[in-house]
Amino acid sequence: MISVLLVTGVLVSMFVAYNIGGSTTGPAFGPAVGADAISKPAAAGLMGVFFFIGAWTLGRNVVAKLGTELVVDTGIFTPESSIMVLFFIGIALLVGNVFGVPASTSMTAVGAIAGLGLAGGVLNLAVMGQIVIWWVVSPIIGFWVSLIIGRYFYARLNGMVAMERSTGPLFDIDRSGRIPIPRVHRTTNRRELGGTFTVVAIGCLMAFSSGTSNIANAVAPLVGSGELAMNPAIIFGGIAVTIGAFTIARRTLETMGSDITELPLTAAIVVASVSSTLVVFLSALGIPASFVIIATMSIVGLGWGRATRPMTASEIVVSDGGPPVTVDALAADEEGETLPPIGAESPEDIPRPGALFNPVTTARVVLMQNVVPAIATVGSYLMFRFVPIFGF
Repeated sequence: MISVLLVTGVLVSMFVAYNIGGSTTGPAFGPAVGADAISKPAAAGLMGVFFFIGAWTLGRNVVAKLGTELVVDTGIFTPESSIMVLFFIGIALLVGNVFGVPASTSMTAVGAIAGLGLAGGVLNLAVMGQIVIWWVVSPIIGFWVSLIIGRYFYARLNGMVAMERSTGPLFDIDRSGRIPIPRVHRTTNRRELGGTFTVVAIGCLMAFSSGTSNIANAVAPLVGSGELAMNPAIIFGGIAVTIGAFTIARRTLETMGSDITELPLTAAIVVASVSSTLVVFLSALGIPASFVIIATMSIVGLGWGRATRPMTASEIVVSDGGPPVTVDALAADEEGETLPPIGAESPEDIPRPGALFNPVTTARVVLMQNVVPAIATVGSYLMFRFVPIFGF
């Protein structure tokens, strides 16, 4: 017979996954929905499909790392302790939401499990050290890769990707046959079609990367307890994420409630590509990664790189009577073209680091990204260490 505790654990796990679907669909497909490239239901469907693919393929590596390797004795994952770990993950994420900062579910989950392992004296310090090292290194990599792109490649990328939406829909639906067939609308140009495909593809990549890393945050404690097998856990988690994408994610898609979706299309593609690639790489190693922190540092690096963009000799040499070589001139791209600051449509302001990202907001995000997991870790440790029912 299925125990009440197991059913409770599955429901709590699915609730965590439900919130993951609600919070990650906006950052993944916000740019595509905002550009009228796809509808909200289509975004939710793509989120569910690609999240599940990521969870089913590379995500099981992270589930195994958290559920079986982070502690040296998996017997500590009783049904009761697994439910409490998921509870602390939920509470800590709630704190982040109250402060309006998207908290890292990966760091929070690791913190809650680490608190359990520390209280029971079975925390694998080598695995924990490996995870923490990658937490420090991966945002630095994201910063420098984005900085290089911003300094040397952003202008050309912007020329290739930037698009203006034409009047009318992207596609017409031909219903003359038995099966409706989408056809390119007469006003849709190639650049617009290519940009639309790119932003949707980037959303799918972000959904995939979310699945590779975030599925473990919802199901690892139950898998580690042995009460639920890996495959059913991933299926339950994927279903809950999809439900969250179709329901509570609609608001995040409307407001595009993350820093990624407030960027221009080109910058959003750069940040999403760099961050998602790093998350997928770390997931292949079994390392739970914080997409938000990597993305935040990628935004900072991209902005800094654009603000310090060097000039070629042809750009510096001007003819007699030409304009002097000023900061304005150095901020120019090709002749007659200027680079607007990230998040702005007007090129009137000179790109400066402070204009390309908000230092106060960045500091608040980074601070809360560390405070929220700390709450989960300390709360979990105190609960399992001093509450007699758990016997540690």
